[in-house]
Amino acid sequence: MARFLKNCLLALGLWMSGTAWAAHAYAQFGDIRYPAGFAHFAYVSPDAPKGGEIVLVPPTRQTHFDKYNPFTLKGSAPPSMLNMLFDTLLVGNMDEPNTAYGLLASDIQVATDRMSVVFQIHPQARFHNGDPVLAVDVRHTFERLTSKQAAPQYRTYFGEVKSATVLAERSIRFDFVRPNSELPLIVGSMPVFSRKWGLQGNTHKAFDQMVMDIPIASGPYRIGPVQFGKDITYVRDPAYWAQDLNVRKGQFNFDRITYKIYKDSTAQLEAFKAGEFDYMQSFVAREWARAFTGRAFERGALIKAELPHGNAGDFQGFQFNLRREQFKDVRVRQAIALAMDFEWLNRQLFYNAYSRVRGFFVASDFEAKGLPGPDELALLQPLRAQLPAAVFEQAVPQPPQTALDPASGHTLRDHLRQARDLLKDAGWTYRDGALRNAKGQAFSIEFLDSSGSMGRVVTPFAKNLEKLGIQVRYKVIDFALLQKRMDVFDFDIVSNRSVGSEAPGTELLERFGAKSADVEGSGNILGLKDPAVDALLDQAVSATTRPELVTRLRALDRVLRHGHYVVPHWYGAVHRVSWRAAAFERPAELPRFYQPEKLVTSVWWSPAAARPKAPSSATQKAP
Repeated sequence: MARFLKNCLLALGLWMSGTAWAAHAYAQFGDIRYPAGFAHFAYVSPDAPKGGEIVLVPPTRQTHFDKYNPFTLKGSAPPSMLNMLFDTLLVGNMDEPNTAYGLLASDIQVATDRMSVVFQIHPQARFHNGDPVLAVDVRHTFERLTSKQAAPQYRTYFGEVKSATVLAERSIRFDFVRPNSELPLIVGSMPVFSRKWGLQGNTHKAFDQMVMDIPIASGPYRIGPVQFGKDITYVRDPAYWAQDLNVRKGQFNFDRITYKIYKDSTAQLEAFKAGEFDYMQSFVAREWARAFTGRAFERGALIKAELPHGNAGDFQGFQFNLRREQFKDVRVRQAIALAMDFEWLNRQLFYNAYSRVRGFFVASDFEAKGLPGPDELALLQPLRAQLPAAVFEQAVPQPPQTALDPASGHTLRDHLRQARDLLKDAGWTYRDGALRNAKGQAFSIEFLDSSGSMGRVVTPFAKNLEKLGIQVRYKVIDFALLQKRMDVFDFDIVSNRSVGSEAPGTELLERFGAKSADVEGSGNILGLKDPAVDALLDQAVSATTRPELVTRLRALDRVLRHGHYVVPHWYGAVHRVSWRAAAFERPAELPRFYQPEKLVTSVWWSPAAARPKAPSSATQKAP
């Protein structure tokens, strides 16, 4: 959720030291590409026609939805609701990861000491009920999102925002706990809703009791027809207040956007081939190679494309629950990682389509390499007493790489021998038919999955773990149940993916910070509590230049990788997507940084919308 907020919005205005200033945009680091009064973003078609529809499936593993409030912990909201319904003070674009431009905010003013920011609300901004968007609505939103009734990640995300103060009808100031060049981006990314949402008479319902109340927001779409829990249609608001703003020009072109939810991935793909929906993204290499085939593809009715992008690599891996006693020893975690043979998986299952995830910021400027240099050492030396000596003396750990040559010393058998020795050093030995500790307790691991697609990976991995005496269970459960178990930390190991970012920042506090480790529903899936990590996180979020951010995140990546908290998976260099050829047209230019679902729903359009409407006549001929 925090990642969605930051990626969707980022921004404010160029910092000029010495004086307060006002601007149409904000760049955390570097220059602002588009000047005041710019016409439109480069990757859109400003004259794209409005009309038509798109039917698609969510790219997540979502199997249902049971509420309309996307800001609370319990339950699942409809897919893409935040992007469709809610406007924000600032909005990012797909070419500048550290820059955002005014949307609800027509003007941004940052104090000289960087301890506050003032937003002027656009005078034309309107909610779907026709009410103007006012400063009191922005403050109300902030207070609701930071209350204990909202999902806990919001309190972490906005944790360094001290207060929101209404200065005038359309003017609001946010005060910060400390100077931080990212904080204007953080508050600018807040989805704003009306203070009348959930109002009963003169009293607001408790925020976590607002389940079926339709949000009163100001975005480009409203909720249309719904088959509750299964399908939802968003209907474009023809009176959308921002449709002619430069930051919205050429965007949100479909009159209707429908998400269909399938509980079974095989049924979903067959439904796509049968014409039940128009677009989908594939995350499984074998499926992409073998199942996205057939006559519809051969005759060009369905398009299959690998779209290039400049995104940082996504992090994906099996994540250990460090709250479990058997995973507290780093040697155990390292041993388990040695049992996964990625090279075999890539050859036999993935069609050599992937590269190995090496760390938490793979394929980005923030990825640690080799030994720490002087800039990293300056950050790490004060933490030496809290860090293992290997951080200073050894190159940053790389995932195990198996070889076929028996003389290499890196065959799977070699790796399993290393794993056996590490487990023995950690107090786990094989006896009585299982790997056991000094108390005689057998070592067991349960892998949880919501779709079953990870089974073909877990099966060979489990066989290797069983050779070490580890008992393995693989359990497929509904996504809602999996999410609930993750929220309350009731799992051993789970596969998880975090979308790569060109500007990681405050969201890392929730992902790795000790304060969020015991908060139910937090993004700290690992349960990581490490004072050295917390110190580096603090350094990262307080960076004032991009070189500072790069150095601090490399140091963080290095320390995390020496902790062996995950079994790294893989990532791809392209987006694998497929769509119905007659359903869409799209701009000629691809942006640099994007996720395909958002690209399709925001800048593509229906060719049917450009056709002149046929006259209504009883004698009209069929096309």
